[in-house]
This record gives sequence, C-alpha cells and structure tokens, in this order.
Amino acid sequence: MERTTCCVVGGGPAGMVLGLLLARAGVDVTVLEKHGDFLRDFRGDTVHPSTLALLDDLGLAERFARLPQRRVTTVQLPVGPGRSLITVGDIGALGGRYAYIAMVPQWDLLDLLADEAGRESSFSVRMNTEAMSFLSERGRVNGVRYRTSDGREGELRATLTVACDGRGSIARALPELGLKSFDCPMDAWWFRLPRREGDPSGLVGGVGDRFLSALIDRGDYWQIAALIPKGGDARLRAQGLERFMDRFTSATPWLSDRAHALTSWDDVKLLDVRLDRLRRWHRPGLLCIGDAAHAMSPVFGIGINLAVEDAVAAARHLVRPLGEGRVGLADVRRVQRRRWPTTAGTQALQRVAHARVIGPLLAGEPAFGNPEPARRLAAFVTTSRRFRRLPAYFLAYGALRERPPEESLRRPTR
Repeated sequence: MERTTCCVVGGGPAGMVLGLLLARAGVDVTVLEKHGDFLRDFRGDTVHPSTLALLDDLGLAERFARLPQRRVTTVQLPVGPGRSLITVGDIGALGGRYAYIAMVPQWDLLDLLADEAGRESSFSVRMNTEAMSFLSERGRVNGVRYRTSDGREGELRATLTVACDGRGSIARALPELGLKSFDCPMDAWWFRLPRREGDPSGLVGGVGDRFLSALIDRGDYWQIAALIPKGGDARLRAQGLERFMDRFTSATPWLSDRAHALTSWDDVKLLDVRLDRLRRWHRPGLLCIGDAAHAMSPVFGIGINLAVEDAVAAARHLVRPLGEGRVGLADVRRVQRRRWPTTAGTQALQRVAHARVIGPLLAGEPAFGNPEPARRLAAFVTTSRRFRRLPAYFLAYGALRERPPEESLRRPTR
C-alpha cells in the first residue's frame, strides 16, 4: 500500500508552493500532476511582490532572477474622448526590493519550485498521474485513487489530502462542500500580438464600443485578453476575424499597424470565466485551496496571488500537525477561517466590477449608469500619486499578506 503524509492533488502554483514549504519542514509530501509537464499557453504568468518576497525568504531570489522575465510597474487605462492612457496603479511607488510584478512563463516558475522541492528527500512529484476519486473511511478522506497516463491505477493513502487541482477539482463534486456560483457577464479571448519600441509598457487596458481588453507587456509581444459577452464565443467567431480585429483596434488604435499578425481563429483561445467558491473548504482529512476552493474572475489579475497566499497560510497552520502525524478538523478549519475574509472580500469587489463596469460596457451602456463619475475619478487619479498606491498595493500583496512557517525558511546549502 502506497502512503504519504500529505497528498497534494495538482501541480500548479498553489500545489507546488505548498509541497515545497512542507518538504522544507521535513513533512513527507507527494504531488500528483495529471500532465507530463507544466507547459500551458495563456496561463497566468504574473508573479506578484508577495510571491517574490516568499522566494527571497526561501533563498531562491537569485535563481528566479535568472529566469527570462519582464518587470511591470504600472497599470494604465484609457480615458476621455482621445482615449489617452493614465496610470491608475503605480507599483513602483510602493518602494522596497520588489516594487514590480514579474511576468514569467508559469512553467518556468513551476519547474523552479519542483526542482527545489526535489532536493528534499521528503518530497516527490508524480507527473502523468491524475487523481480520480477520494479514498474515504468512516467519513474521513484518507487519500486518493489515481490513474497514470499509461492506464495504471493505484491508491495513495495520506494523513491529509490537499486539493489544488483548480476549478475542475474532484473535490467540487462533494455536495457537502457546497459550491456557490456568482453571475459573470463575460468570457475572455486570449491571443498575442507583436510589441514594438514606442509602445506603452506595463499592464494596459483598452475600452471601445461594447469592448474591453487587457494587454500584458511581455517584452517582444503583448499577451492580450479581450472580454466578450458570456456565452458569445460561437456567435462572435461566426462574424469573422476581420470584424473582431476592427473592434479591437478601434479600442487600441496604436496596435492597428499589426492587426494583420493575427491570421486565424486557431490563435484565439477561449477562457470560460467563472466566479465561485466552496462554502466549506474542508472535511476530515481534506483541504481545498486556490482555484479548487475559489475560482476567481480575471478582474484585477490576482487569482495566482491568492492561490499562493492560500498555500503559504496552509503550510503555516498545518506543518506542525502534519509533523506530528495528526491533522484534525480544527486544523483545516483554521486555514479557511484565515483565508475566507480575503477571498470573499476580493470576490465582492470583482462582483461590483462585473455588475457596474464590465457588464454595462459590454452591453453598450455607460459604467455606473453615468459617465460623469468615471470622468471625475479619472481626473482625481491623474493628479493623486497617493491614491495610485492603493490599487498598486492591492495588486502587489492582496488584502492580507501571509508569512511562511519558520520551519520552511532553511536556506539552500549549495
């Protein structure tokens, strides 16, 4: 019978950070990842200051700095009749060593975390291994049944199982956890266009007639999310790629000279946007964190940040019970109590943005029902450097910063 102390289901940012922190503290950890590698296109590639500080605490700052990356310090939005760009978030103004968001391919970050965790004898990661269901005895989860890509099946028993397998998590099928969903007015199309000298830098927004986009500066190209009405993918594709690009470039005219670079719908990927959360993130022997516990809207771009902070909080609360071989219901409850206010508060802000800004704009209506408040806010933001620090801090650190357990802060010996 296969056994580990902590079975982590899913090798995304939350799962790999949790696995590394627990392994550093001497806890036996096994991470199950259903894919054969971490290569996924159009995943969230933002590494926020809170995660950069965590990597520094773990002695990994220098290795991370060697990864190819683009550093973003500002968030810009178009306002006014001429759609001129104003800075609404100035992360650089926060000061400190990590006053920027690092844009790094997520697979590079995950490879770094997996490599570092693999140096611990208590850590293992099994690629091409998908958790299919939970093992349960007398109301307690005791591990998972899994299947490998070559069809082999097995069971892995664990003192604690942590679901980090995203919004498609097997834990979400458990009715006692109570999945609650909120309305989303949009989906997103992801695609790329070349970036040139003289383009704006940082994170840039585009607003047009029934159209919103977010552009992420990746150095030699723009990674772009275009928001479309919920469920409108097939209808809008049927209208033709040329019509879509006309709408896109009307909102971002400085990109019109390279609209021809997008030649096929095959290069436009659909993201089904969801906003939901479990009412309970746990049951005896099981904890859910990250997107498994709460799927976030792309609004504010902080879903990865929240998932990593979940993992840090979980490690801090669980490292000692796991080290002692006992994890009770009270231990996993503490993790949800710690992270619930930040999750619910962030989702409340996203719901306001959906209902008062994104939904109306996609429907061709003014945000907030009246454009005058938006104009006044834009004028205030333009002249108030102090105000720009508030959204910048929220983007950088979220509503609540988490600290890793002391047991995990042992520096690498190399």
